[in-house]
Amino acid sequence: MNLTTLALIALVPFLIWRVYSRLKNQMARQRSILSRHYTGLFVFSVMILIPVSELFDRPLQLAALAAGAIAGIALGNYGLRRTRFEETPEGYFFSVPQRMSVLVAMLLVARVIYLGIEIYMNQGSSQPNPRFTDSPVTMVCLGITAAYFATFSASLMRWRKQKRKEIDTL
Repeated sequence: MNLTTLALIALVPFLIWRVYSRLKNQMARQRSILSRHYTGLFVFSVMILIPVSELFDRPLQLAALAAGAIAGIALGNYGLRRTRFEETPEGYFFSVPQRMSVLVAMLLVARVIYLGIEIYMNQGSSQPNPRFTDSPVTMVCLGITAAYFATFSASLMRWRKQKRKEIDTL
């Protein structure tokens, strides 16, 4: 074990802790900004569509991505029922279920860190580095995370449009 490996082992828990604490702060009460919801829906949909375009010849990974997306939509709908929506004079706000949202986000973060470690461990060996879409487990994690947050973004857009209609009818 060389010094670089020891540094990696020491820094990974710190990296996970920093990502976790950042996500935890981001999952607090948030102002609903419609452009962010559009951007979120676009980004998380693309996170699913790009791997789909690469996985047509690999049905196992494609099925894993689809299963993850279905699970992410189900988790998103469950999370929406637990989300607090607020209409105040300062604007529209929402509070997502923090533990579940952080857990879903950390699922993908942990998988990406695992892939990074796997690529690092393959250095100097004859094994090829894994691609992001090679593992069905990675595709499940990606599908869950992207579909969960896409479901939230789409539902928040729908909520804001409903509020706008209510204001227009007054």
